[in-house]
Amino acid sequence: MLVGVCDFPGSYAFPPTGYGGIERWLWAVAVGAEAAGADVHLLGPAWRDDLGPEWVRKPVRLEDIKPGSAAARDLAAVGYDLLVVGHEYPTLPAWRRIRDTLDCDVATFQHNPDFRHAPDAFDGKRNRLYCYSPEMIERYEAWRPRQELAVHLGLDEAEPPAVKGSDLVWLGRIDAEKAPHLAVRAAQILGRRIRLVGPVFDREYVRRHERLLTADHVEWAGELGGPAKTAAIHSAGTFVYTYARDYVEAGAAVFGEALRAGTPVAALSWREGTCAEAALCPDTGAVTVLGAEADDETAAQALAEAIRRTEDLDPATIQAFGQDRFDPQRHFNALASRSC
Repeated sequence: MLVGVCDFPGSYAFPPTGYGGIERWLWAVAVGAEAAGADVHLLGPAWRDDLGPEWVRKPVRLEDIKPGSAAARDLAAVGYDLLVVGHEYPTLPAWRRIRDTLDCDVATFQHNPDFRHAPDAFDGKRNRLYCYSPEMIERYEAWRPRQELAVHLGLDEAEPPAVKGSDLVWLGRIDAEKAPHLAVRAAQILGRRIRLVGPVFDREYVRRHERLLTADHVEWAGELGGPAKTAAIHSAGTFVYTYARDYVEAGAAVFGEALRAGTPVAALSWREGTCAEAALCPDTGAVTVLGAEADDETAAQALAEAIRRTEDLDPATIQAFGQDRFDPQRHFNALASRSC
């Protein structure tokens, strides 16, 4: 099988050194395809040049090619069986005009809960859309989505054998949608230290919660990548997951990152059928589900109790589940299959 994994214009490299969801997913797909024995072409100029000589990099973007041109004919002659791309592109007319001349399958993962696709973007067979959770499947029902847990990888982020960690860790972009202040308050209730890992996206949010976010039990690690990111997750006793009441998590990377490292997850959710419930089980973490009417203090108390429920979980068992559930080769095989 010949697979093209397509980058897209943006500010992050592929794979990114730190934060970046779709970019890490596309890299995981490429790694999984290679592990499955496929021939892989990394399409687009944003792929990093330090990936090693075994990777075939072609600095071409379909949306920049003119129909009927020599470049279009050359691309068609390559004979791709599958293109994997960011979720916007099967709806982008310029991209579709070239893709339709290639006679290949297309697979993508929905990483945005609010993006609206063209009515004919997916047929559920040759053009396939994948969603993480029952909540996302329901939102994109018109496009015949398939449910699948997303895998995200970075360079040099291989997980060492699991150990019993200490303290708490929270990872993600620091803004109101991700609501890390709830994790910080839960840690305070428990008398535990917590490490915040990630870039600040919303300084006004940080100012609003400054007293809590700068308390003595909080460590700000900033944005981490590579071995430092893996170590921050691997060394934690529990990974704490939060988000805002009105936010819909489309394709969370953090569950796979935590479980593959052997770190249990305590998750706060505001409704049933979310990514947290899709990713976790009683052997790997604890999910507390509240109604959106619950105030922040009630939420933090419930999250603190969820953290307590993770304390006796076995790291080796968690890692075994995580590396099976979030295996890049298994993920690629799911994306490459026309059958459900």
